[in-house]
Amino acid sequence: MQEDFLHYVWQHQYFDKTDLCTIDGQPITVLRPGMRNPDAGPDFLNARLQLGEVEWNGAVEIHLRASDWHRHQHQHDPKYDQVVLHVVYEADQAVLRLDGSEVPALALAPRIAPTLLATYEKLLATAEATDALPCAPLLDTVPAVTRMSMVERALLERVEQKASVVEDLHQRLGQDWEATAYHALAAAFGFQKNSEPLARLAKALPLSIVRRHRHDARQLEALLFGQAGFLAETDATRHDAYLAGLRQEFAFLQHKYSLHGTALEAHEWNFLRLRPANFAPVRLAQLAAVLHARPALFDALLTAADVRTLTQFFQAPTTDYWRQHFRPGVPGKVPALGKSSVQVLITNVVVPLRVAYARHVGQPELVESAVALLSELPAEHNHITDAYATQGFGHRSAADSQGLLALHRGYCTPRRCLHCAIGSRILQRTPAVS
Repeated sequence: MQEDFLHYVWQHQYFDKTDLCTIDGQPITVLRPGMRNPDAGPDFLNARLQLGEVEWNGAVEIHLRASDWHRHQHQHDPKYDQVVLHVVYEADQAVLRLDGSEVPALALAPRIAPTLLATYEKLLATAEATDALPCAPLLDTVPAVTRMSMVERALLERVEQKASVVEDLHQRLGQDWEATAYHALAAAFGFQKNSEPLARLAKALPLSIVRRHRHDARQLEALLFGQAGFLAETDATRHDAYLAGLRQEFAFLQHKYSLHGTALEAHEWNFLRLRPANFAPVRLAQLAAVLHARPALFDALLTAADVRTLTQFFQAPTTDYWRQHFRPGVPGKVPALGKSSVQVLITNVVVPLRVAYARHVGQPELVESAVALLSELPAEHNHITDAYATQGFGHRSAADSQGLLALHRGYCTPRRCLHCAIGSRILQRTPAVS
């Protein structure tokens, strides 16, 4: 059993309250269980209880065992002097406040229905398959509307988390939205395997320099590929005239902007287990094409009316050389940025960027329109989303996919069933009194 279970039981008063009393016999009437405390200190604040003939307003602390009070060192913390009731599963020890007065205790072990505890333990049991839903055997008791609302909630939480990352980036960049869009877009063009080195490349090549040369595709490529470490002369590139021209251009710009010592090395990029279309030089050329063709990144990403407009934005044509080379000096026909890649960029850049901006300017209606973009995108199919679809969860768009992934990673995998509307519904259908 985890302490979270007792938090759930107390919050929802899901236990037998017949002749409710403390372990020393004081009658208890719960007038208000209190509010969960997300910060340091007692678990529930502003509780209202009647103990015997006296009404108390204060905090409630919850432990599996009363002795956990001492194990957590609460006896030395004045914040816990406001505790008016110690709710425990087992009352194995009396506990005292700093002034020596005893904290009244309620033992829940004999008051929780065995069927409720059994359902909880079934939810938390480790499934054989890592992608299995803990509640799969009990899902038929949960209405479809509850499932749908929980997926929507998880989706919004996932979008908000991504938006918070953008907000942090925005703060670090001096609240410059154009620079924020540049850095976010650069990292996203790494598509997981190379997102970290591309994020570092954006730091090594500031937007202030990019802005001065984005009108010239050759100079822009020289800066990007030079700072990425891809212009060093090798056996494969020694006789490549195009790369020689970029190398010469970069040498001049490197000196002009004092970029010596700031470039990445070629070995810092990941190529293992990647298809050629996902190689870092290909993605870098595609990023260069966007930066060259779209001078106002943030405004375009913020105002694009639909997925079609955003697709056109991202599918800017690369230069001839990078349509015919997967790596510097290595020829091969390179496909244009595909629709699936565009969908990843919309999901991981456009939507979080718009939500972060909406929060910044206090326009919540922009959040709704940003999330609506995900409903225009097709569903993402993988072993996780397919497992949920098999269990009857709706899966028609990227909004559903993102919601299911958030549900899986934020609730199912860490077994946070008690914080999930689906798990809560299952428990609520179990009698609280045996």
